[in-house]
Amino acid sequence: MSEVRVTVQSASGPEERTVSAGTTAGALFADDRTVIAARVAGELKDLSYELAEGDAVEGVEISSEDGLNILRHSTAHVMAQAVQEIFPEAKLGIGPPVRDGFYYDFDVAKPFTPEDLKAIEKRMQEIQKRGQKFARRVVTDEAAREELADEPYKLELIGIKGAASTDDGANVEVGGGELTIYDNLDAKTGELCWRDLCRGPHLPTTRNIPAFKLMRNASAYWRGDEKNKQLQRIYGTAWPSKDELKAHLDFLAEAEKRDHRKLGNELDLFSIPDEIGSGLAVFHPRGGIIRRVMEDYSRKRHEEEGYEFVYSPHATKGALFEKSGHLDWYAEGMYPPMQLDGGTDYYLKPMNCPMHNLIFDARGRSYRELPLRLFEFGTVYRYEKSGVVHGLTRARGFTQDDAHIYCTREQMSEELDKTLTFVLNLLRDYGLTDFYLELSTKDPNKFVGSDEVWEEATETLRQVAEKQGLPLTPDPGGAAFYGPKISVQAKDAIGRTWQMSTIQLDFNLPERFDLEYTAADGSRQRPVMIHRALFGSIERFFAVLLEHYAGAMPPWLAPVQAVGIPIGDAHIEYLQEFAAEAKKKGLRVEVDASSDRMQKKIRNWQKQKVPFMIIVGDDDMNAGTVSFRYRDGSQENGVPRDQALAKLVDVVEKRVQV
Repeated sequence: MSEVRVTVQSASGPEERTVSAGTTAGALFADDRTVIAARVAGELKDLSYELAEGDAVEGVEISSEDGLNILRHSTAHVMAQAVQEIFPEAKLGIGPPVRDGFYYDFDVAKPFTPEDLKAIEKRMQEIQKRGQKFARRVVTDEAAREELADEPYKLELIGIKGAASTDDGANVEVGGGELTIYDNLDAKTGELCWRDLCRGPHLPTTRNIPAFKLMRNASAYWRGDEKNKQLQRIYGTAWPSKDELKAHLDFLAEAEKRDHRKLGNELDLFSIPDEIGSGLAVFHPRGGIIRRVMEDYSRKRHEEEGYEFVYSPHATKGALFEKSGHLDWYAEGMYPPMQLDGGTDYYLKPMNCPMHNLIFDARGRSYRELPLRLFEFGTVYRYEKSGVVHGLTRARGFTQDDAHIYCTREQMSEELDKTLTFVLNLLRDYGLTDFYLELSTKDPNKFVGSDEVWEEATETLRQVAEKQGLPLTPDPGGAAFYGPKISVQAKDAIGRTWQMSTIQLDFNLPERFDLEYTAADGSRQRPVMIHRALFGSIERFFAVLLEHYAGAMPPWLAPVQAVGIPIGDAHIEYLQEFAAEAKKKGLRVEVDASSDRMQKKIRNWQKQKVPFMIIVGDDDMNAGTVSFRYRDGSQENGVPRDQALAKLVDVVEKRVQV
């Protein structure tokens, strides 16, 4: 019997082995049940892959990123099999793994019901217990078309082999250079139970799926295109253990409690009326207070850092965005033009930078004015697809805290360093403290300017980011068309990561707008442009803070910082006097003079997550004191009025949470 030599990669280093011809990758890792696939020369393979001479093989553990994707995609196949067993008329779409789970799209006569999902999940459990084998089979295009003749969406995917997109998940089906079908085979008889066009790899058998759950269903356009037919999508999740599944479901339950859309309604902060349109929010008075305080503090800090405030209109002629390049690179994200002034195209602005360039260029500039830091709360409009619009975190109209800094080449590094430090410190002031940085580099298919300029800009940003001492992760190809960027990624109270501030270094727009300043030697020089959004958008930052604090905003941001609760009607006037004194000190204090009993008032305001309740009875009135009740239900009695006011002022000024 012939032999082959392979190298097994592991944490302890490479190990050379000689094995019999026909040995599978799975045989190398037979003693390690956590290994569910193999990486051979960098390419993922099923454990059934037969080893060849010189192969470098590494085991893929189920808990690794690749392992989780394989687990979840395999579970998606089991779900699709269950659907077609229960609904034989269902046509298959695409079923890729996604973050924390998977989905599969189906063309069915009517939407799935909650009862349908229960039945599908039960059938999946039966399939899982049968231990069906996932078997890979290479097929020609013609054979695949013949075999899948009753699956119109699969036939379309066969037609795009080699050009499949990751955006719509098609690459999990036909992303390789050859077509493959995966058969689900009966563990005992080898009989075909089900099949699907798929790139793979997969788990060895359905028994290797430890824990899963179906989550919900929704409508989705085929391949994400609104021009295509609307299919039914079922979402699920799968994990390497039942404990991990439970932890994930507990996390989702906590996240649901913190959902900013839910809290926005319960706390009467904002709404998104159908009469206005998807992705276009209105802020109610209490939400307006939070937003105003956020903006006011930001303005104050920007003034301290030497920024100058500007304002620009919401719409402009299309020629401006032709000049900036946005119509070449960003038109799909813009609202359609309005034809005005005898056929001139006007656009709602998707960003503020072109207008700030015009402000810079409105008169001659001297090196003595640089760095020039222009700042605007600028409302912009982006035509997000309906499927991705999500409350305030993915909106169609929002206000950016947008700044553009114009400086000399010599000032560039120092200005970037100051900007990033300012950004991080301001985010900390709002209560976010756990960060890492991401460096987005050039998309080779979507950029303007020379490679040399991009290399200089990227290296400059890298050095600036590394000075902060925070983790720095690469984002290859993630930059805007005009320059690389640093983005600040912040973790919230339950460990979710949100992209917050972005800083982009741009040598290209100053070139396109022919921006110049007079240097010390009298020559005309091109400024460097730094794009910087600190919150990203006020709406999105509002939503992130709302979820981070679970609606219990720190006193400085709370719409009502304290509420007076009288034990009886005789105590209302005393509390109103206290509230009037508080308002003179800039505090937001209300008095509940309703006819409700005291305990009901307390419950009502607990639901509103007010930081402090000021309770007053006869003893307090006689002694000139008040009683503090905190969010956790604890109470501090007999606090003199002046001390109570001083305490409220102190916690607001220090921006602490209570």
